[in-house]
Amino acid sequence: MTEFSPKNILVTGGCGFIGSNFVHYVVNTHPDVHITVLDALTYAGNIENIKGLPEDRVTFMHGNICDADLLDRLVPGHDAIVHYAAESHNDNSIANPAPFLETNVDGTFKLLQAARKYDVRYHHISTDEVYGDLALDDPHRFTEETPYNPSSPYSSTKASSDLLVRAWHRTFGVKATISNCSNNYGPYQHVEKFIPRQITNILEGQRPKLYGDGLNVRDWIHTDDHSSAVWTILTKGVIGETYLIGADGERNNITVLKSILRAMGQPEDAFELVKDRPGHDRRYAIDSTKLRTQLGWHPQHTDFAEGLEQTINWYTDNRQWWEAAKAKTEKRYQGQGQ
Repeated sequence: MTEFSPKNILVTGGCGFIGSNFVHYVVNTHPDVHITVLDALTYAGNIENIKGLPEDRVTFMHGNICDADLLDRLVPGHDAIVHYAAESHNDNSIANPAPFLETNVDGTFKLLQAARKYDVRYHHISTDEVYGDLALDDPHRFTEETPYNPSSPYSSTKASSDLLVRAWHRTFGVKATISNCSNNYGPYQHVEKFIPRQITNILEGQRPKLYGDGLNVRDWIHTDDHSSAVWTILTKGVIGETYLIGADGERNNITVLKSILRAMGQPEDAFELVKDRPGHDRRYAIDSTKLRTQLGWHPQHTDFAEGLEQTINWYTDNRQWWEAAKAKTEKRYQGQGQ
Protein backbone atom coordinates (compact mmCIF):
# COMPACT_ATOMS: atom_id res chain seq x y z
CA MET A 1 0.00 0.00 0.00
CA THR A 2 1.46 3.36 -1.08
CA GLU A 3 1.14 6.09 1.53
CA PHE A 4 -0.29 9.41 0.38
CA SER A 5 1.82 12.38 1.50
CA PRO A 6 -0.16 15.62 1.11
CA LYS A 7 1.75 18.90 1.28
CA ASN A 8 -1.05 21.43 0.80
CA ILE A 9 -4.45 20.59 2.27
CA LEU A 10 -7.74 22.50 2.36
CA VAL A 11 -9.62 22.06 5.64
CA THR A 12 -13.24 23.15 5.56
CA GLY A 13 -14.73 24.16 8.90
CA GLY A 14 -11.23 24.58 10.26
CA CYS A 15 -12.37 27.17 12.81
CA GLY A 16 -14.94 24.82 14.33
CA PHE A 17 -14.37 22.41 17.19
CA ILE A 18 -13.00 19.24 15.63
CA GLY A 19 -11.78 21.06 12.52
CA SER A 20 -9.59 23.48 14.48
CA ASN A 21 -8.22 20.68 16.61
CA PHE A 22 -7.25 18.86 13.41
CA VAL A 23 -5.48 22.01 12.16
CA HIS A 24 -3.53 22.20 15.44
CA TYR A 25 -2.70 18.49 15.16
CA VAL A 26 -1.30 18.81 11.64
CA VAL A 27 0.70 21.94 12.51
CA ASN A 28 2.20 20.20 15.54
CA THR A 29 2.97 16.82 13.96
CA HIS A 30 3.57 17.44 10.24
CA PRO A 31 5.77 20.53 9.79
CA ASP A 32 6.04 20.07 6.03
CA VAL A 33 2.28 20.48 5.43
CA HIS A 34 0.57 23.78 4.59
CA ILE A 35 -3.09 24.18 5.58
CA THR A 36 -5.73 26.44 4.06
CA VAL A 37 -8.68 26.87 6.39
CA LEU A 38 -12.02 27.67 4.73
CA ASP A 39 -14.70 28.67 7.23
CA ALA A 40 -17.93 30.68 7.03
CA LEU A 41 -17.53 31.70 10.70
CA THR A 42 -21.09 30.88 11.67
CA TYR A 43 -21.90 30.92 15.39
CA ALA A 44 -19.99 27.61 15.79
CA GLY A 45 -16.85 28.81 13.99
CA ASN A 46 -14.38 30.97 15.87
CA ILE A 47 -11.26 32.50 14.32
CA GLU A 48 -9.74 32.51 17.82
CA ASN A 49 -9.52 28.70 17.54
CA ILE A 50 -6.58 28.99 15.14
CA LYS A 51 -5.12 32.21 16.50
CA GLY A 52 -1.36 32.13 17.01
CA LEU A 53 -0.65 29.36 14.51
CA PRO A 54 2.25 30.18 12.16
CA GLU A 55 1.06 32.26 9.21
CA ASP A 56 3.48 30.55 6.85
CA ARG A 57 1.82 27.23 7.68
CA VAL A 58 -1.86 28.20 8.00
CA THR A 59 -3.82 30.44 5.62
CA PHE A 60 -7.36 31.48 6.50
CA MET A 61 -10.10 32.10 3.92
CA HIS A 62 -13.48 33.43 5.05
CA GLY A 63 -16.08 31.85 2.81
CA ASN A 64 -18.86 29.33 2.34
CA ILE A 65 -18.48 25.82 0.94
CA CYS A 66 -21.70 26.40 -1.03
CA ASP A 67 -19.93 29.08 -3.10
CA ALA A 68 -18.85 27.20 -6.23
CA ASP A 69 -17.02 30.22 -7.69
CA LEU A 70 -14.94 30.51 -4.53
CA LEU A 71 -14.10 26.82 -4.65
CA ASP A 72 -13.00 27.22 -8.28
CA ARG A 73 -10.47 29.80 -7.10
CA LEU A 74 -9.43 28.03 -3.94
CA VAL A 75 -9.24 24.29 -4.62
CA PRO A 76 -6.62 24.27 -7.44
CA GLY A 77 -3.13 23.88 -6.01
CA HIS A 78 -4.27 21.74 -3.10
CA ASP A 79 -3.67 18.01 -3.09
CA ALA A 80 -6.38 17.14 -0.56
CA ILE A 81 -9.66 18.43 0.88
CA VAL A 82 -10.55 17.43 4.44
CA HIS A 83 -14.21 18.30 4.88
CA TYR A 84 -15.22 19.11 8.46
CA ALA A 85 -17.65 21.97 7.81
CA ALA A 86 -21.16 21.09 8.95
CA GLU A 87 -24.20 22.16 10.86
CA SER A 88 -24.04 19.66 13.68
CA HIS A 89 -26.40 20.30 16.60
CA ASN A 90 -29.43 18.02 16.84
CA ASP A 91 -31.61 20.49 18.74
CA ASN A 92 -30.97 23.18 16.14
CA SER A 93 -31.82 20.77 13.33
CA ILE A 94 -35.17 19.99 14.94
CA ALA A 95 -35.96 23.68 15.37
CA ASN A 96 -34.88 24.63 11.83
CA PRO A 97 -33.67 21.95 9.39
CA ALA A 98 -33.01 24.32 6.46
CA PRO A 99 -29.38 25.30 7.26
CA PHE A 100 -28.53 21.61 7.67
CA LEU A 101 -29.74 20.81 4.17
CA GLU A 102 -27.84 23.76 2.74
CA THR A 103 -24.50 23.14 4.43
CA ASN A 104 -24.41 19.39 4.89
CA VAL A 105 -25.97 18.35 1.57
CA ASP A 106 -25.49 21.17 -0.94
CA GLY A 107 -22.12 22.15 0.53
CA THR A 108 -20.85 18.60 0.22
CA PHE A 109 -22.13 18.45 -3.37
CA LYS A 110 -20.22 21.63 -4.24
CA LEU A 111 -17.01 20.30 -2.69
CA LEU A 112 -17.32 16.97 -4.48
CA GLN A 113 -17.78 18.78 -7.78
CA ALA A 114 -14.62 20.77 -7.10
CA ALA A 115 -12.68 17.65 -6.10
CA ARG A 116 -13.84 15.98 -9.30
CA LYS A 117 -13.03 18.99 -11.48
CA TYR A 118 -9.51 19.49 -10.14
CA ASP A 119 -8.69 15.84 -9.34
CA VAL A 120 -8.09 16.51 -5.65
CA ARG A 121 -8.17 13.82 -2.99
CA TYR A 122 -11.17 14.17 -0.67
CA HIS A 123 -11.77 12.99 2.89
CA HIS A 124 -15.25 13.30 4.35
CA ILE A 125 -15.85 13.70 8.08
CA SER A 126 -19.13 12.15 9.22
CA THR A 127 -20.84 10.86 12.33
CA ASP A 128 -21.98 7.60 13.87
CA GLU A 129 -25.46 9.14 14.11
CA VAL A 130 -26.13 8.14 10.49
CA TYR A 131 -26.66 4.60 11.79
CA GLY A 132 -29.49 5.57 14.13
CA ASP A 133 -29.21 4.05 17.57
CA LEU A 134 -28.85 0.77 19.44
CA ALA A 135 -30.82 -0.62 22.35
CA LEU A 136 -29.18 -0.17 25.74
CA ASP A 137 -28.94 -3.94 26.18
CA ASP A 138 -27.75 -4.67 22.62
CA PRO A 139 -24.29 -6.30 22.69
CA HIS A 140 -23.52 -5.13 19.16
CA ARG A 141 -21.75 -1.96 18.01
CA PHE A 142 -21.85 -0.04 14.75
CA THR A 143 -19.56 -1.31 11.99
CA GLU A 144 -18.93 -0.15 8.44
CA GLU A 145 -21.63 -2.64 7.36
CA THR A 146 -24.40 -1.28 9.62
CA PRO A 147 -27.36 0.01 7.56
CA TYR A 148 -28.08 3.72 7.71
CA ASN A 149 -31.08 4.63 9.86
CA PRO A 150 -30.80 8.34 10.82
CA SER A 151 -33.19 9.77 13.40
CA SER A 152 -32.91 13.57 13.19
CA PRO A 153 -32.69 16.21 10.46
CA TYR A 154 -29.01 16.56 11.38
CA SER A 155 -28.14 12.88 11.07
CA SER A 156 -30.25 12.45 7.93
CA THR A 157 -28.37 15.26 6.18
CA LYS A 158 -25.05 13.71 7.19
CA ALA A 159 -26.25 10.37 5.86
CA SER A 160 -27.20 12.11 2.62
CA SER A 161 -23.74 13.64 2.33
CA ASP A 162 -22.08 10.27 2.93
CA LEU A 163 -24.11 8.75 0.10
CA LEU A 164 -23.15 11.61 -2.22
CA VAL A 165 -19.47 10.90 -1.52
CA ARG A 166 -19.93 7.21 -2.32
CA ALA A 167 -21.79 8.04 -5.55
CA TRP A 168 -19.19 10.58 -6.70
CA HIS A 169 -16.45 8.04 -6.07
CA ARG A 170 -18.20 5.21 -7.92
CA THR A 171 -19.67 7.21 -10.81
CA PHE A 172 -17.09 9.98 -11.33
CA GLY A 173 -13.95 8.43 -9.86
CA VAL A 174 -13.46 11.01 -7.11
CA LYS A 175 -10.62 9.83 -4.85
CA ALA A 176 -12.59 9.82 -1.62
CA THR A 177 -12.60 8.26 1.81
CA ILE A 178 -15.17 8.60 4.61
CA SER A 179 -14.88 8.41 8.38
CA ASN A 180 -17.75 8.16 10.85
CA CYS A 181 -16.77 9.12 14.38
CA SER A 182 -18.36 8.93 17.79
CA ASN A 183 -18.87 11.89 20.16
CA ASN A 184 -15.81 14.12 20.53
CA TYR A 185 -14.75 16.05 23.61
CA GLY A 186 -11.87 18.43 24.33
CA PRO A 187 -10.93 22.11 23.96
CA TYR A 188 -12.63 24.62 21.61
CA GLN A 189 -16.03 22.89 21.65
CA HIS A 190 -19.02 25.23 21.50
CA VAL A 191 -20.90 25.58 24.77
CA GLU A 192 -24.15 24.30 23.24
CA LYS A 193 -22.74 20.75 23.28
CA PHE A 194 -23.22 18.37 26.20
CA ILE A 195 -19.88 18.34 28.04
CA PRO A 196 -18.96 22.04 27.70
CA ARG A 197 -22.50 23.09 28.55
CA GLN A 198 -22.34 21.19 31.84
CA ILE A 199 -18.86 22.50 32.66
CA THR A 200 -19.73 26.13 31.92
CA ASN A 201 -23.03 25.91 33.81
CA ILE A 202 -21.14 24.84 36.91
CA LEU A 203 -18.51 27.54 36.40
CA GLU A 204 -21.33 30.12 36.26
CA GLY A 205 -23.06 28.75 39.35
CA GLN A 206 -25.96 27.24 37.40
CA ARG A 207 -27.33 23.73 37.91
CA PRO A 208 -26.62 21.52 34.87
CA LYS A 209 -29.59 20.13 32.95
CA LEU A 210 -29.98 16.56 31.74
CA TYR A 211 -32.39 15.26 29.08
CA GLY A 212 -34.87 12.57 30.04
CA ASP A 213 -33.59 9.83 32.36
CA GLY A 214 -29.94 10.44 31.47
CA LEU A 215 -29.41 6.81 30.45
CA ASN A 216 -28.68 7.59 26.79
CA VAL A 217 -25.25 6.19 25.97
CA ARG A 218 -22.61 7.98 23.90
CA ASP A 219 -19.23 6.64 22.79
CA TRP A 220 -16.71 9.34 23.74
CA ILE A 221 -13.38 10.02 22.04
CA HIS A 222 -10.86 12.79 22.69
CA THR A 223 -10.64 15.14 19.74
CA ASP A 224 -6.86 14.59 19.48
CA ASP A 225 -7.50 10.91 18.82
CA HIS A 226 -10.07 11.82 16.18
CA SER A 227 -7.48 14.06 14.51
CA SER A 228 -4.82 11.37 14.42
CA ALA A 229 -7.34 8.90 13.01
CA VAL A 230 -8.38 11.29 10.23
CA TRP A 231 -4.74 11.85 9.29
CA THR A 232 -4.18 8.08 9.24
CA ILE A 233 -7.15 7.56 6.93
CA LEU A 234 -6.17 10.46 4.67
CA THR A 235 -2.64 9.14 4.21
CA LYS A 236 -3.09 5.37 4.47
CA GLY A 237 -6.77 4.72 3.75
CA VAL A 238 -7.97 2.83 0.69
CA ILE A 239 -9.79 5.03 -1.82
CA GLY A 240 -13.54 4.40 -1.73
CA GLU A 241 -13.49 2.93 1.78
CA THR A 242 -15.28 3.98 4.96
CA TYR A 243 -13.64 3.74 8.39
CA LEU A 244 -15.31 4.05 11.80
CA ILE A 245 -13.39 5.98 14.46
CA GLY A 246 -13.96 5.14 18.12
CA ALA A 247 -12.03 4.71 21.35
CA ASP A 248 -14.22 2.27 23.33
CA GLY A 249 -15.59 5.14 25.41
CA GLU A 250 -19.22 4.15 26.03
CA ARG A 251 -20.79 6.01 28.94
CA ASN A 252 -24.32 7.13 29.65
CA ASN A 253 -25.03 10.83 30.01
CA ILE A 254 -25.81 10.73 33.71
CA THR A 255 -22.48 9.02 34.44
CA VAL A 256 -20.61 11.67 32.44
CA LEU A 257 -22.47 14.47 34.20
CA LYS A 258 -21.77 13.00 37.64
CA SER A 259 -18.09 12.67 36.69
CA ILE A 260 -18.02 16.37 35.76
CA LEU A 261 -19.75 17.38 38.99
CA ARG A 262 -17.39 15.27 41.07
CA ALA A 263 -14.30 16.60 39.30
CA MET A 264 -15.52 20.17 39.89
CA GLY A 265 -16.17 19.64 43.60
CA GLN A 266 -19.98 19.51 43.35
CA PRO A 267 -22.48 16.96 44.74
CA GLU A 268 -23.25 14.27 42.18
CA ASP A 269 -26.98 15.04 42.37
CA ALA A 270 -26.62 18.79 41.76
CA PHE A 271 -28.46 18.77 38.41
CA GLU A 272 -31.98 19.04 36.99
CA LEU A 273 -33.83 16.69 34.68
CA VAL A 274 -35.58 18.33 31.71
CA LYS A 275 -37.98 17.08 29.04
CA ASP A 276 -36.30 14.66 26.67
CA ARG A 277 -35.35 15.63 23.12
CA PRO A 278 -37.80 14.37 20.41
CA GLY A 279 -36.51 11.16 18.84
CA HIS A 280 -33.54 11.06 21.22
CA ASP A 281 -31.21 8.19 20.21
CA ARG A 282 -30.63 5.75 23.06
CA ARG A 283 -27.14 4.41 22.41
CA TYR A 284 -24.20 4.87 20.06
CA ALA A 285 -21.29 2.44 20.05
CA ILE A 286 -18.41 2.24 17.56
CA ASP A 287 -16.47 -0.83 16.48
CA SER A 288 -13.21 0.59 15.08
CA THR A 289 -11.63 -2.81 14.34
CA LYS A 290 -11.18 -2.08 10.63
CA LEU A 291 -9.28 1.17 11.28
CA ARG A 292 -7.08 -0.47 13.91
CA THR A 293 -6.27 -3.69 12.09
CA GLN A 294 -5.98 -2.43 8.50
CA LEU A 295 -4.37 0.98 9.09
CA GLY A 296 -2.67 0.46 12.46
CA TRP A 297 -4.35 3.34 14.31
CA HIS A 298 -4.89 3.27 18.08
CA PRO A 299 -6.25 5.93 20.46
CA GLN A 300 -3.83 7.55 22.91
CA HIS A 301 -6.31 9.26 25.27
CA THR A 302 -7.82 6.15 26.83
CA ASP A 303 -8.23 7.55 30.37
CA PHE A 304 -11.57 9.36 30.17
CA ALA A 305 -11.30 10.84 33.66
CA GLU A 306 -7.94 12.37 32.81
CA GLY A 307 -9.19 13.73 29.49
CA LEU A 308 -12.28 15.15 31.18
CA GLU A 309 -10.14 16.89 33.81
CA GLN A 310 -7.99 18.44 31.09
CA THR A 311 -11.14 19.65 29.33
CA ILE A 312 -12.55 21.14 32.55
CA ASN A 313 -9.24 22.94 33.12
CA TRP A 314 -9.30 24.37 29.59
CA TYR A 315 -12.79 25.87 30.03
CA THR A 316 -11.85 27.13 33.49
CA ASP A 317 -8.77 28.87 32.10
CA ASN A 318 -10.44 30.27 28.96
CA ARG A 319 -13.60 32.01 30.15
CA GLN A 320 -13.09 34.86 27.69
CA TRP A 321 -13.35 32.31 24.86
CA TRP A 322 -16.83 31.09 25.81
CA GLU A 323 -18.64 33.67 27.95
CA ALA A 324 -20.27 35.66 25.12
CA ALA A 325 -21.43 32.51 23.32
CA LYS A 326 -22.69 31.08 26.60
CA ALA A 327 -25.10 33.96 27.18
CA LYS A 328 -26.58 33.62 23.69
CA THR A 329 -26.80 29.83 23.93
CA GLU A 330 -28.59 29.78 27.27
CA LYS A 331 -31.04 32.43 26.10
CA ARG A 332 -31.91 30.24 23.12
CA TYR A 333 -32.24 27.13 25.30
CA GLN A 334 -34.54 28.99 27.69
CA GLY A 335 -36.77 29.88 24.75
CA GLN A 336 -36.95 26.15 23.94
CA GLY A 337 -37.72 25.22 27.55
CA GLN A 338 -34.36 23.49 28.01
